Amino acid sequence: MDLTTQNHENLSFMIEGLKKKLQLVNSGLIQPEDYELSKYEDIKELYDMVMKMPSFSIRDMEGIVEELASLKTK
Repeated sequence: MDLTTQNHENLSFMIEGLKKKLQLVNSGLIQPEDYELSKYEDIKELYDMVMKMPSFSIRDMEGIVEELASLKTK
């Protein structure tokens, strides 16, 4: 998938990928429709970083989830 193109499909793909990689218990709180395309580059940076990490500490997960929450528009 070419994530350099900013569209809702790619945004949704990245959000769902983050949720899966983080194995969130309450993943229903993070929905792709809660994010606007204006935040695409920030979400892509976060996605790229998380996908490169082989594992996470609890502190890492908390920071990533907080960052996702700060990017929400709703």
